[in-house]
Amino acid sequence: MTADTFRIGLAGLGTVGVGVIKILQTHADMIAARAGRKIEVLAISARDQNRDRGIDLSAYEWTENPERMAGDPRLDAVVEVMGGSDGPALSLVETALKARKPVVTANKALIATHGVHLAGLSDQTGTPLKFEAAVAGGIPVIKALRESFAGNRLNAVYGILNGTCNYILTEMRRTGRNFLDVLEEAQAKGYAEADPTFDIDGIDAAHKLSILTALGFGVKPDFPAMKIAGIRHVSAGDIDHAAELGYRIKLLGVARRLDDGKIVQSVEPCLVPEGHPLAAVDDVFNAVFVDGDFMGKEMLVGRGAGEGPTASAVVADLIDLVRGDRGPSFGVPVDDLVAAIWAEPADIISGFYLHLTVLDKPGVLAAVSAILRDYNVSVEAMIQRGRNPDQPVSIVLTTHEARQSDIDGACADIAKLSQVTGSPCVMKLIEI
Repeated sequence: MTADTFRIGLAGLGTVGVGVIKILQTHADMIAARAGRKIEVLAISARDQNRDRGIDLSAYEWTENPERMAGDPRLDAVVEVMGGSDGPALSLVETALKARKPVVTANKALIATHGVHLAGLSDQTGTPLKFEAAVAGGIPVIKALRESFAGNRLNAVYGILNGTCNYILTEMRRTGRNFLDVLEEAQAKGYAEADPTFDIDGIDAAHKLSILTALGFGVKPDFPAMKIAGIRHVSAGDIDHAAELGYRIKLLGVARRLDDGKIVQSVEPCLVPEGHPLAAVDDVFNAVFVDGDFMGKEMLVGRGAGEGPTASAVVADLIDLVRGDRGPSFGVPVDDLVAAIWAEPADIISGFYLHLTVLDKPGVLAAVSAILRDYNVSVEAMIQRGRNPDQPVSIVLTTHEARQSDIDGACADIAKLSQVTGSPCVMKLIEI
């Protein structure tokens, strides 16, 4: 160790932590040239010291309690890649910032949940908190929002923020298989966890969108305010119907500013026109659209997760630290972040896709049409095929622009009809 060495403690030796060590080992000289100093891992910590992680860790000091890294005077920074919104990860980051030790984290749940508190500690102590790796893996969207697009007033930030869901929806479209079959394949390939809840229920994407909303609009992250819907209810039939109508179904995180200043923030499956660039983003890739008043629309695309992309983002943050980058975590001091005024359903206007399963009886379509009329919802297109008297059949409708509150009310009333079986499947048509 010399004065020319930037020494770090690394907490977490899963996929990302191991990836960070691999990059620092493989490109040590190149990184030193770019950063101006050598970056060296001094101490490591994880739950299981004896697990085989496929790399030689014998050169690094083992620390039983990761929080102790914050008090180690030999360390110049701490990297947190343990995961989890609370517990050891939160304690480590809090302790490090209070001790004026810079932190790099890939922990989206931590930043989405405690971002204001941690950014406040960062501001108070003048200690950098960096989290490029928390959103979209190797896509430098945090840096873009915080730096490259800083001269713009943003109108919208939206995109595909979860590779697992994107892979599942892509394979369902390509093969015609149902959700559960493709989910099982995704788990076998390592694209989905054994417990895939955070991915397929939209929670992972919502954590990321909460961070992007804060950066894009200068508001406090507010994860509990998010509308979240996952992809469990999307059927192979929905994907086929969408294709017939000229759309592809994608799980999107959308944050946009309305004319009155209110902000829409949601994660949900949406129908994207086939000609939209997002429609062509398939498999495990992520993509983020940023719409600014002077820059117009820009799209950033790449691998949103995995050892290489996410670890690369962590190392990029470390290089920025060595270079002396000490900008505020969310692009402005935390005291300048405002509480967002979130849009209500009555504020949100969109076209909608409705998939109804009904008993094939006379008058059912008239009853559905009457309810839509009463809620000021106008039908744009309809798909109804075949006859199966007194048996369930599908009716698929798309609407002209309508208020979310009117669609919600209409669907609640439609679900009460005796001829309707199950709840209507409702998704937005995204034209942005």
